[in-house]
Amino acid sequence: MNMLMCAPCLLGTEGLVSQELKNMQAQNVRAENGRVFFEGDETILARANIWSRFSERILIVLDTFEAVTFEQLFQAVRVLPWSEFIGSRDTFPVKGFSINSQLHSVPDCQKIIKKAVVESLKEDYGIEWFEETGPVHQIQFSIMKDEVCIMLDTTGAGLHKRGYRPVGNDAPIRETLAAAMCILSKLRHYHTLYDPFCGSGTVLVEGAMLANNIAPGINRNFSVDRWGFISEAVWKNERQRCRDLIKTDTDFVAFGSDIDSKSVQLALQNAKNIGVEKFIRVNTADVRSFNPTTEKGTLVTNPPYGERMLDVKQAEELYRIMGDKFVRRYGWSYGIISPDEDFEKCFGRKADKRRKLYNGMIKCQYYMYFK
Repeated sequence: MNMLMCAPCLLGTEGLVSQELKNMQAQNVRAENGRVFFEGDETILARANIWSRFSERILIVLDTFEAVTFEQLFQAVRVLPWSEFIGSRDTFPVKGFSINSQLHSVPDCQKIIKKAVVESLKEDYGIEWFEETGPVHQIQFSIMKDEVCIMLDTTGAGLHKRGYRPVGNDAPIRETLAAAMCILSKLRHYHTLYDPFCGSGTVLVEGAMLANNIAPGINRNFSVDRWGFISEAVWKNERQRCRDLIKTDTDFVAFGSDIDSKSVQLALQNAKNIGVEKFIRVNTADVRSFNPTTEKGTLVTNPPYGERMLDVKQAEELYRIMGDKFVRRYGWSYGIISPDEDFEKCFGRKADKRRKLYNGMIKCQYYMYFK
């Protein structure tokens, strides 16, 4: 069965999500702000959940329509084929958002959508009461400029939750953002990765997974697993495909360091949790002592900064130290994420390329130096 699906993502990563979905053989891929729509069957749905490095979750789009009254919303939701997805005992909570629309009250929209789904299921199952003790089918809606999109979340816990990082350090970077930074820095399987502010090791681990073509969702389950919607054969084939596509002969190595010894130990544990520890070398060190020994290197890092962990003066001093240490050298590239508009001034040189990215709600630039 061919379906329309949606992959919400961090702002700035839409192009990366579009490309990876095309690489998965998804059809009719089109990007909007913060989300990418695509089409495919159950295999593509399973593959997108297991393989997407940059998406936050995978949703099935049931319908899009215009609604300016609650009656219009109710009637349009009620006629959707809910019983094709939701069993008589399943749980179906509703959440969503509304922007620049006449139906602006999110709690009221939630109630109307829930009521419409209940009425639809009552008709199909011939029962009056739904105990909602079975698997969760999270219903999501978006209303933008009066256009309603009704979706079902197939993922559950966000795709950035790969399962290797049960505990983060003070300000861990999201896994999907770390992966995006690595791909933007054109990290390859024959590269040496460096992160002198490695914290709990997210950039190192995501880099190792990317370089060795390890699917980010290889070790986790998804909400849709429990729906009986996708056959076991599809999951089995897709997971075997993951194992078959892992590179086993790479020269990849990742060197990480951090001033906090507890973070360094956590980084090593997280690498072990996902099985990439053989690629990772970590030690406790200040960036002032950064002195790489390899001839070439790809540095990708998320330094502490004003809004996150340091005050502005401390952050600017840190950028100056980085500018001294991250010298122009043949075979080297540096990728640094920061929300500071004066980063380049403090660092001492203009970036060769910049990319707007969001770290949570903080608007940042990813500064790339490769010349």
